[in-house]
Amino acid sequence: MPGAPVRVAIVTLDNHLRGAVERAGAHLAPAGISLTLHAAGDWDREAGALDRAKTAVMKADIVIATMLFLDDHIRAILPTLVERREACDAMVCLMSAGELTRLTRMGAYRMDAPAKGPLALLKRLRGSTRPKPGGSANSGAGQMRMLRRLPKILRFIPGTAQDVRAYFLTLQYWLAGSDDNVVAMVCSLIDRYAAGPREPRRGNTPAAPPRVYPELGVYHPRTTQRMSESLALLPPAKGPRGTVGLLLLRSYLLGNDAGHYDGLIAAMEAAGLRVIPAFFSGLDARTAMERYFRRDGVVAVDAIVNASGFSLVGGPAYNDSGAAVETLAGFDVPYIAAHAVEFQTIEEWRARRTGLVPLEATMMVALPELDGAICPSVFGGRSAAPSTPKKH
Repeated sequence: MPGAPVRVAIVTLDNHLRGAVERAGAHLAPAGISLTLHAAGDWDREAGALDRAKTAVMKADIVIATMLFLDDHIRAILPTLVERREACDAMVCLMSAGELTRLTRMGAYRMDAPAKGPLALLKRLRGSTRPKPGGSANSGAGQMRMLRRLPKILRFIPGTAQDVRAYFLTLQYWLAGSDDNVVAMVCSLIDRYAAGPREPRRGNTPAAPPRVYPELGVYHPRTTQRMSESLALLPPAKGPRGTVGLLLLRSYLLGNDAGHYDGLIAAMEAAGLRVIPAFFSGLDARTAMERYFRRDGVVAVDAIVNASGFSLVGGPAYNDSGAAVETLAGFDVPYIAAHAVEFQTIEEWRARRTGLVPLEATMMVALPELDGAICPSVFGGRSAAPSTPKKH
């Protein structure tokens, strides 16, 4: 690919897509594209992490900020994003607090400018993605259908609407963050927004369209396909002592970072349990529960374990405990909270007298308990050893 080197910085909540980003970065490096990820969850526990994130943003030609909605994280990075906004080629802020999302600048489109006509569509996704309390269990699926449909519609509207289309495509790439989608996301932004000495890359950095994966489905590590929308994927049960409905985050599966899930499934099956590992996109697990944990309207599990580590309705972004309680009451089985430590390493967790850091205790224990979760348990995490995936 022609043109000067390009630096791309991603600032996000945690490290769960770090593996996919690092592999994408290795793929892009021979083309002179540098890609780095900076997790806000590291800033208060790892010396120099915040400074490295700020430096990367100030040097980046393209900045992507996502899942930044906690006050401490916003205060820490907002001034740097504001300072860099006008100097970089493009700044894309996704699924974050309003003051951050408004910093989006892509070509002729500025999120903080008044929006009319098709541009007003983008405003609907600004700031929180939180639906109304007690909202439909299908709201997440409906939003994803809209997200896939809008780029097809906007494709035929000239002018700034094409920048709006690029925003929605970036969101599609990130939400289905496989290695291929991360590579294509970076290439698509460079192809459209490279400027200055990088401008020869415009129109010369081809990107594949977003690769679409099921929003909901079941997963099993011992199968060739691994992910499917059909329960037929799962191995037959052999004398089970009970059936556990296991909720998994799809992003870990797509990011090839599911070692902690694999270990948990293997341990449950070794104990004689039948496991139904159902994945969902992250913000609302209710549809996955209704589809895979019931048979002909009858509850088909003896317990539900939420291994996402977050709220049943709202994930890491918010908590709708009223909607969660209503759904769980309809299942009337034990609901257990399990989590992999996300904002520290396994070694740090073992050595820490308090165990979880305050952010983990709030997001992974206190909020799930409002839903009705019991027995909060750590079942995995990321090792401090280089290139070590999550482990059971």
